[in-house]
Amino acid sequence: MRSLLLISVVVCWLCTVAAVVRNGSSDGFQKPRDTDTVISFLENKLMASSAPMVPLTLIQGADSKGAVCLDGTLPGYHLDRGFGSGANSWLIQLEGGGWCNNHRCCVYRKTSRRGSSKFMEKALAFTGILSNKPEENPDFFNWNRIKLRYCDGASFSGDSQDEGSQLFYRGQRIWQVAMQEFLSLGMQQANQALLSGCSAGGLASILHCDEFRELLPSSTKAKCLSDAGMFLDAVDVSGGHSLRNMFEGVVTVQNLQKDLSSTCTNHMDPTSCFFPQNLISDIKTPMFLLNTAYDSWQIQESLAPPTADPGGIWKACKSHHLHCNSSQIQFFQDFRTQMVLALNSFSTSDQNGLFINSCFAHCQTERQDTWFAQDSPQLNGKRVAESVGDWYFDRAENVKAIDCPYPCDTTCHNLIFE
Repeated sequence: MRSLLLISVVVCWLCTVAAVVRNGSSDGFQKPRDTDTVISFLENKLMASSAPMVPLTLIQGADSKGAVCLDGTLPGYHLDRGFGSGANSWLIQLEGGGWCNNHRCCVYRKTSRRGSSKFMEKALAFTGILSNKPEENPDFFNWNRIKLRYCDGASFSGDSQDEGSQLFYRGQRIWQVAMQEFLSLGMQQANQALLSGCSAGGLASILHCDEFRELLPSSTKAKCLSDAGMFLDAVDVSGGHSLRNMFEGVVTVQNLQKDLSSTCTNHMDPTSCFFPQNLISDIKTPMFLLNTAYDSWQIQESLAPPTADPGGIWKACKSHHLHCNSSQIQFFQDFRTQMVLALNSFSTSDQNGLFINSCFAHCQTERQDTWFAQDSPQLNGKRVAESVGDWYFDRAENVKAIDCPYPCDTTCHNLIFE
């Protein structure tokens, strides 16, 4: 079992949970960083230095259609062209990175890569499911691989704006303009296509899965993958609903009601219809759910955020699972049970796939060490990449694996916050 360590993280509440990381500056601290950034920092340390850097492309003319980031700048993507037998196959990876759930948070987000293309990296390393090497990505290495950048703060949903603060909530338009761009680049003729995403991008993959299918010819083999997108409407350690409160803020501030599934909103409130557990059973397109049963992000921000634990009783436990007492572990086991139950109806469909491993991690498709490496996490003797490939290409029947409860899995690559 491998653990990934980040030293000296102090967690505080800022829009979503924020972390302040010690460095060598005179004041001893960097500017606030949210949990997604800290997790990304941990994961990026694993990115192979030999990974190809793929340049950022801005979608020219998107602004004329109102498809802009929170600050009004153009949305962007990174494309690594397919080759050989994969030249006519397309993989779209939707970037994650939390949400903005109030006005102040969205204004703050405008000053980062998650709200403005001005601050996006000009090139990104493509690893894991985005790698162009068969030894790192056996099934999708030669496909057209795209990473669509995330800068709207609502999982590529929403179509409104805040005139006074010049905030543009245009995630739905970004999604539409980006898809049109990819269709024009050749995806219209795709014989195979996979919509994927991690974290908030994993939620976006769920929200947009059937739309993706409808964009493509009926002859295209189209499926969807959600990595770490199974956010649960769970009770936190104080008995409250921290994530529900956050999602309610996202739905309200970005006015998402009209953009959510009508199948869901016909019988549930809009906030409930932003939770995947209330959406996945109604998706018609084949879907694969990849999630850790003890998702690191949800532990940090949904189950035990500082607002629910003002005395810091959970601080050590949520930083490192080996510091948890028996009652805290039982709380996590109850969370796992809730996740398994939420998958019951979804798992009855032969076309769907599952890989739910009992690890303390978040996002496993873009990390090479968790996607496809010698010591990658396994279920039933299969690594994540192998399970996803078996499901996508119909190489095996009933690709649905749910791990035994912690601590039985010795193949985990756990994230440790210290």
